[in-house]
Amino acid sequence: MGKPTGFKEKRRQTQPRIPVAERIRSSREFYRDWTEQEARDQGSRCMSCSVPFCHTGCPLGNLIPDWNDLVYRGRWREALAALHSTNNFPEFTGRICPAPCEASCVLAINEEPVTIEQIEKAIVDRGWKEGWITPQPPQTRTGKRVAIVGSGPAGLAAAQQLNRAGHLVTVFERDDRIGGLLRLGIPDFKLEKHIVERRVDQLTAEGITFRTGVTVGSDVAAQTLVKEYAAVLLAGGSTVPRDLNVEGRDLKDVHYAMDYLKQQNRANAGEHIDPAEKITAEGKRVVILGGGDTGADCLGTAHRQGAEIVHQFELLPEPPKERRPDNPWPQWPLVLTTSAAHEEGGVRDYDIVTKRLSGSNGRVERLHAVRLGWGPPDDTGRRSPLEIPGSEFEVETELVLLAMGFLHPEPGGMLSELGVELDARGNVKTDEDKMTTVPGVFAAGDMARGQSLVVWAMAEGREAARGIDQYITGRSFLPRTLTTS
Repeated sequence: MGKPTGFKEKRRQTQPRIPVAERIRSSREFYRDWTEQEARDQGSRCMSCSVPFCHTGCPLGNLIPDWNDLVYRGRWREALAALHSTNNFPEFTGRICPAPCEASCVLAINEEPVTIEQIEKAIVDRGWKEGWITPQPPQTRTGKRVAIVGSGPAGLAAAQQLNRAGHLVTVFERDDRIGGLLRLGIPDFKLEKHIVERRVDQLTAEGITFRTGVTVGSDVAAQTLVKEYAAVLLAGGSTVPRDLNVEGRDLKDVHYAMDYLKQQNRANAGEHIDPAEKITAEGKRVVILGGGDTGADCLGTAHRQGAEIVHQFELLPEPPKERRPDNPWPQWPLVLTTSAAHEEGGVRDYDIVTKRLSGSNGRVERLHAVRLGWGPPDDTGRRSPLEIPGSEFEVETELVLLAMGFLHPEPGGMLSELGVELDARGNVKTDEDKMTTVPGVFAAGDMARGQSLVVWAMAEGREAARGIDQYITGRSFLPRTLTTS
């Protein structure tokens, strides 16, 4: 604990954001860096608690008090080493993680928590700037080959861990770019793609082989991987979106959120988008269904495209502004949050269910909805939605974006060919070492866990790497990610 009184003397200060009017004219990231002193001041607020709940709040088990203290002392390179000891890609989590560690910070009991996420970002950004982050190929090779299907955060984290353990790793990706949703699904204003690409370059230099444009289960038989590799890791994500089963769903200009976001990322990368296929909010009245992070990503993108007005509707009630008594620290706070995209504009509304869509000439023009009330709790404490008579309303719209989450991985193709068992939710079932019901075939990330956070995907990828290493060699010196067990 570098400064025992730091948390009393300094207030929480996040990295400053570029003003709204300026940032919505660009797809670039909109945070400005701290000065050296500002970063050290924020590090000084960490109390180095005797029981650091932030460790267990973080799925990766990051050594948060250690690198907070090192930043306060100006020992940045040591802070980077401590950060990398549990986190392969802190520049990703430092930008797009909702920071469950901060919700678990002891200071958050009655004060604002330590700015853990942005300290993490400051450390790794400095590491890249100073040239401290370089390829680390293994000194020896085991000669064992591992196939990884999917190049999102789970697949990439597992690939780096297994490669550094000396195995020969090949990553198969069906898209034409490496990175999964990091590369194609998350808007540039949250994560610029050169940040992903430089990590991919590092992994390539370390000896990992990437094969893009390959769909396992059609271009390459899944059983071929089982025969030719010592182990196979399935890290393809949860990719079946939740649909809107109402009249008018088939009208034009009703799109899944991820189709919208992926197209904009491709456009930002300089790809030509066929005008007939272009999804744009420019000059339109937009409705986003879903109040989560993906909905907020659509909101920020629509602002940058020049939408006339954007409504974001959520089925559930509006969360309280402060914790309820039944939601105490260190649980995740079920409170109203305002993202940077909401700061930029838009209309948020809650307790709304869509009844139908209507339009003319095959295009959507109106969304018809009704407001909900909530019945008394049942034996499990859950409340059932009840439509409020007379609360029907409609909204004029030229673009509807469905951001209602994902159900499970695609059940056919590769999974059917392999014959892996699925759980009740349609996810791939695994044991504590992340092995599926098929020996030598492992699964990690959203494909096994269900739709979740990038930080959870990385933790699962690291844990799967340990399980694979142990399966191949009989033992493993790769670290265990205890929070995934």
